Amino acid sequence: MKSMVSPVTRVSLFCGLNIHKASFSPLTFFNSYSLPFTPTLSLSMAASSQSTPSTVSPGDVNINKDDVFQLIQAHQEKAARLPPVEEIRTVLDRSVRGMLSTFSKAHEGYPSGSLVDFAFDADGYPILAVSDLAVHAKDLTANPKCSLLVARDPEDRTDLVITLHGDAISVSEKDKEAVRAAYLARHPNAFWVDFGDFHFLRIEPKVVRFVSGVATALLGSGEFTGDEFKAAKVDPIAQFSKPVASHMNNDHAEDTKVIVQHWTSVPVDFANILDLDSLGFNVKAGYQGSTFKLRVPFPRRAADRKDVKTLIVEMLHAATPKVN
Repeated sequence: MKSMVSPVTRVSLFCGLNIHKASFSPLTFFNSYSLPFTPTLSLSMAASSQSTPSTVSPGDVNINKDDVFQLIQAHQEKAARLPPVEEIRTVLDRSVRGMLSTFSKAHEGYPSGSLVDFAFDADGYPILAVSDLAVHAKDLTANPKCSLLVARDPEDRTDLVITLHGDAISVSEKDKEAVRAAYLARHPNAFWVDFGDFHFLRIEPKVVRFVSGVATALLGSGEFTGDEFKAAKVDPIAQFSKPVASHMNNDHAEDTKVIVQHWTSVPVDFANILDLDSLGFNVKAGYQGSTFKLRVPFPRRAADRKDVKTLIVEMLHAATPKVN
């Protein structure tokens, strides 16, 4: 699969991580999280990777915030994650709401924006259920060109933002039932889709752009063609993110904290799992009043949901000191 991400640095074939060096700004990080910035600190103390054991224990509570940033930066650069196009396809597949931008019919020459619910079909095309009375429906009838902007975390301006550019096309009668089922799977209470003034539109992607903030995992920025996006696979483990994260956060919060400290070398006061995929999971963590996000790789790729539990247990055992 040919990637249009540029410029990037390939860290390793295993990690499948593209790091956009120009997009990473320590100053931006500290402005976002109110941490002091000392550019002369050494990175040598912070080397951390998927297979390197942690040097931080739960008792290490007096580490300077400047040093913590160095630990975060070094670990995130090496943390295994999905290739960008797969991560983006996966994030979009699990998303349900975004900003639709159209060319205004009523106010020619000006763009128009609408918050819309959506789902994705088997090809990764966004599905919209629109009313003929809606302004954006009238806009799209006049000009099908549009964009759909989706933020992984709308409350965090440094997190991943994806913009899909494409043409909104009416769903054919033969595809209507499959599209309806896909939409209701994501929006089970959307009874209005069967109202007479509603119909389904499918956005056929032409270009998919992404920008990732420094606090997420250094995914960088770039774009993919519609064909590249369509060819990418949704990660099969991501569908279990919600139940796994809920269980760990509600019942095993202290265990998650221990795992994060051991496997990232970053001291944390707390760590809540946000989502996961076959290569690892993402957490929102805090240390001495500051919050940040971390990527925590699994020791190996997870095969299925049961294997996720096995991996988490293995990671906890490795992080827990043996008691005689």
